[in-house]
Amino acid sequence: MQSLISIFSYPFIQRALIVGILISLCAALLGVILVLKRYSLIGHGLGDVGFASTSLAVALGLPILAVSIPVVIIAACLIMFYSQKTKSGGDVTIGIVATGALSFGVIITALSGGFNVDVSDYMFGSILAMSDTDVVMSLILSAIIIIMYVLFYNRLFLVTCDETFAKTSGINVSFYQFVIALLTALTVVLGMRMMGSLLISSLIIFPAVTAKKLVKSFKSVVLLSVMFSIICYILGIIASFILNLPTGASIVGVNIIVLCIVTLIAKVKR
Repeated sequence: MQSLISIFSYPFIQRALIVGILISLCAALLGVILVLKRYSLIGHGLGDVGFASTSLAVALGLPILAVSIPVVIIAACLIMFYSQKTKSGGDVTIGIVATGALSFGVIITALSGGFNVDVSDYMFGSILAMSDTDVVMSLILSAIIIIMYVLFYNRLFLVTCDETFAKTSGINVSFYQFVIALLTALTVVLGMRMMGSLLISSLIIFPAVTAKKLVKSFKSVVLLSVMFSIICYILGIIASFILNLPTGASIVGVNIIVLCIVTLIAKVKR
């Protein structure tokens, strides 16, 4: 017990916990909307775009966030709106963007001399990379998302569950889709340093899917998703530190275990 408590005495663990809990909160809130709208893999696609933009920033010697944030936001908006305009659906659009961005990132990395520490941190994640700036940005992002949920809860519910009715009710669906795309992009960019671009989508998908197996109402799914997301993140950090495993993979592993347990419980209750 003493050794477990001592884990949280390290400054880098404290920063990782603060940033991780806030990013997990944001990802869980947005994840419910994205999963219900069948855009759950957008996190994977944007993660690949983030990797490509990181490779480009490193190759050009530019600040990573200054390049990644606008590029990922543009990609998120293109995915959301292009999917609405075509019959191919979101999964096809996400697949095209993801594979294209990943290929571009690999080419840029190869031409610029291969992987370095910055690119590896953003691709695979590292809690050692967390900084005070990440803490501040995570606080701002989480505050924006929470305020958005409180102020626009009813409209977000309609846009998510019945887009046609939302349009007939006079709700500007395109505006709320832009807001969702914007916040998702920011969450992915900030979460990449912690989880890695390859695994960031897990924070969006697993908590929402797990919560849906136990409850049905939108509000209950949101609340339970947030709870699962934060608990799995903390357990993943502890497992990563004790077992000396990669942080992102440890968090995903805990999410998988929790999903399996919840699935069994849901089947037993039926």
